[in-house]
Amino acid sequence: MKKKRSKVPLLAILPVTVTSLVLGLPFVIGDHPLRWKAGSFKPIVVLNDSDAKGGGDGDALLADGGEGSGDGKSAKPAKPAKTVASPWKAGMPEWGVQIFWEDKKEHSEEYLAKKAREQADYIVGLKANSVALSFPFYTEGRTSTKLAAGKNTPTPEHLDTVLRVFHEAGLRTTVRPILDEASLIPPEGWRGNIKPSDKAAWFASYEAFLAPYLQVAQREQVSTFVLGTELNSMEGQAGWKPLISAAGKHFTGEISYDANWDNFSTGKIDVPVKRLGVDAYFPVKVDDDAPVGRLVDGWNTWLDKKGKGPLPKILLAEAGISAMDGAYHSPGDFYTKRKVNPQVQANWYEAVCQVVQQRKLAGVYWWSIYFDSNPRKAPKESESRFNFAGRPATEEAIRTCFGSDYAGPGTTAP
Repeated sequence: MKKKRSKVPLLAILPVTVTSLVLGLPFVIGDHPLRWKAGSFKPIVVLNDSDAKGGGDGDALLADGGEGSGDGKSAKPAKPAKTVASPWKAGMPEWGVQIFWEDKKEHSEEYLAKKAREQADYIVGLKANSVALSFPFYTEGRTSTKLAAGKNTPTPEHLDTVLRVFHEAGLRTTVRPILDEASLIPPEGWRGNIKPSDKAAWFASYEAFLAPYLQVAQREQVSTFVLGTELNSMEGQAGWKPLISAAGKHFTGEISYDANWDNFSTGKIDVPVKRLGVDAYFPVKVDDDAPVGRLVDGWNTWLDKKGKGPLPKILLAEAGISAMDGAYHSPGDFYTKRKVNPQVQANWYEAVCQVVQQRKLAGVYWWSIYFDSNPRKAPKESESRFNFAGRPATEEAIRTCFGSDYAGPGTTAP
């Protein structure tokens, strides 16, 4: 998709006049907004900041279900996290969940540890063995050469705390910084069409930003660090090779790149990493009551563009869909709000799981859970249709998938 990703809450804090002129269409509070550009087959997804008020319903909910101050200072002692029954090993599928994390500097280490334990307990309860932490970083505009942390970017110290808790639960971990799009003037501007005025300076700035996060990833024995996500216009640039080399001096684990589904399906992704992920929002033109098998066929049509048969090196870094009528036609659509239809979402998850197993993919990460949310509360009508936490049919589809006897692609990690 010409996907812009983040969370619409960031758009909500833009000046109303700017938002009206730039967007000019309804949006929902959600974690992965997208619209379809007129005359184009590419969707646009926007990654945004959180609500100006911060946190939402789950912001002050702690791992033991009690209420806290929101900064953890009055929190009760955390209960031990659940642990993964069969920890991931090379060759096994990565059964994972994406957590989107917009940090608040006032959050204490205690609060962060409690929220991480709450999320770990939920994820392990879904029979997952992996978790990916996605978080925003910032630029000044489409032609800017500067990349830096912002007010919602987790500090390296906070990242260290959260990763430690996930490791205590036995989860395989991925760290995944994502370029936020607020300054890119969405929806026309997005991370996939940036044009830095000096590409060498852009890569140098990126290297400086990433270094402390790579160091934390090394210290906490992270399995994968995603060096870039959906940067369509920057793919093929010469700066990737030295950036990857520099990253390897800080981090000895797996370095990957996550491609947007449109570029992935139409050609070679020219970023010299050993493993490629795809943010997989392939449209399938079927009715809401279509059987799961037709959804599987639709997915295989898209994957056949990359090659027939097994694709063991391909990871579905993001997969998901709105729980609403008509979602199959535009699975990444976050702007539209139609009638809630949980079965549409559950069937999609079931189909994707079958595709992972049939094509011997490396695994799938479902998009997504907010770090500060309470995953055990049912979504409200006002919330994103993309939410799967609190939707029983989808949660059961995830548990069935992650609890299957699929042994994995059998590949050896580099």
